[in-house]
Amino acid sequence: MTTPLATPTPAQLAWHDMELGMFIHWSPGTYENTESGHDRLRTPLSIINPHLLDTEQWVDVAEAMGAKYIVMVVKHVGGFCVWQTETTDYGVRNTPWRGGKGDMLKDLSESCRRRGIRLGVYLSPADGHFGANVGGVCATPEKQQEYGRMYRQQLTELLTRYGSMCEVWFDGSNVVEVGDILAAHAPDAMIFQSRHATIRWVGNEDGIATYPAWNTLSRKDAASGIATNRHGAPDGEVWLPLECDARSRANWFWTQDNAKTLKSLDQLVSMYYRSVGNGAVLLLNHTPDTTGRIPELDAARAAEFGNEIRRRFGSALAETTGSGDSIELPLGGRRTVDHVIIMEDISQGERIRVYTVEGWDGAEWQVLCRGTAVGHKRIDRFAPASVSTLRLNCLKSAATPFIRKFAAYHTGVQCGTETSPVAPRASCKVGEWGEEIYYGIGWGKGVSLEYDITDAIDDAGQFELKLVKTGGAHGVEVGAVTVTVDGTEYPQWVSRTDSPDAFNLSFPGVAQSIRLKFQLRGKGGSDCAGVILVTRTVAQ
Repeated sequence: MTTPLATPTPAQLAWHDMELGMFIHWSPGTYENTESGHDRLRTPLSIINPHLLDTEQWVDVAEAMGAKYIVMVVKHVGGFCVWQTETTDYGVRNTPWRGGKGDMLKDLSESCRRRGIRLGVYLSPADGHFGANVGGVCATPEKQQEYGRMYRQQLTELLTRYGSMCEVWFDGSNVVEVGDILAAHAPDAMIFQSRHATIRWVGNEDGIATYPAWNTLSRKDAASGIATNRHGAPDGEVWLPLECDARSRANWFWTQDNAKTLKSLDQLVSMYYRSVGNGAVLLLNHTPDTTGRIPELDAARAAEFGNEIRRRFGSALAETTGSGDSIELPLGGRRTVDHVIIMEDISQGERIRVYTVEGWDGAEWQVLCRGTAVGHKRIDRFAPASVSTLRLNCLKSAATPFIRKFAAYHTGVQCGTETSPVAPRASCKVGEWGEEIYYGIGWGKGVSLEYDITDAIDDAGQFELKLVKTGGAHGVEVGAVTVTVDGTEYPQWVSRTDSPDAFNLSFPGVAQSIRLKFQLRGKGGSDCAGVILVTRTVAQ
């Protein structure tokens, strides 16, 4: 009997379609001019007065960026509460702001409601003011019980006073039992971490869902409440999609000197490709300053980002829907194409395992790109091609593919400027890298990478593994490559080539599981990005 494919709930489907959200981080630490000030409990409440705070401006920034929802940090690990809670004196009620009567969440909820933006909250289980550690763990059973009562009341206040919530963050997971509160007051909210999780952290704070970013995972991994991108599996039993949280500046909180770290347009667009373009949802942080306003420089960059995404993908040359292993898209004549967007109807599950996109140039079909995971959305980019028809070929699938959208675009953006191009023709992209290789296992020591390449090995034969740099001034160094087939390592199937960035792979046949492992270390600096390709070289 075939195991049914995991599918998203209606609430998860709606969350997928938002694609882009805005995080808001603000705390007493904003007044300390240090990233870690938010948890030091040393900021006098008497100096906290965001006198220019205007949540309409926050929503302006969200709309300009293209965000469909806002998640506000209403209590970070220091324990300071930005709403009028009855559980603690450590909050806005004991600051000069609006005579202690101000309520940031109330203002934001009203602005969001007026403007059609969804709202979510981050309620840290850790609370330094109370003495609760990561996950809400306290030192004694007595303190644990007391904190449990307080935390449950805080969550109840948030979910009953400010309208419907689309997302609730329990950063670091949560030992306080809150399932009954969520069921009663936020049954359709996405839950970040804890045993009630309906979405999962991607595993980094760079806004990157490394490809392939499968939406499903095993029941055991899902139950942990802390699963990440690396737990994804194409045939998983539980639908638990990825959210990519990222900073627009180098820090989560505003400081006087971090304006120079504001990400460039190219960096933000690259992040978009590697999150939304890999089927995940991007949650991009903005941090109001001591006045309560998002700085104008940040607001302008957010608008620039939103405008560029709309310029590239706001209008397709042509698009279609369909089902089956092959779908053609006529372009109404010969057109230049450099991007395609593919979206599965994920209400039926994530079905595609390997695909190609071809273009008809008047004489033959030429392969423009190839990949594995599609899911909610896959953005592929490639060298400009002049073609009259595109064809999506689903080479491997778990069941009949249902395509919600297959669309063609001409952006005029050359590959390798700010984004990583997909694999050249006849290659299968199995992974990618960015600055995470430099900030990995200790400073400059790199990261250990592991990829399931089962679907890239379609038959016995010779293949080339190649790392193709697509951007940045620095380089990478590849450690020993190993191949594991159905749980057994076969070092004899891997050999180096004359290039330090390429390896020969030899497979006598297909298998249930083929995994590739190696270490990748950044050399000289973090600004290096690229893709990892597997290409058939000699057929047997």
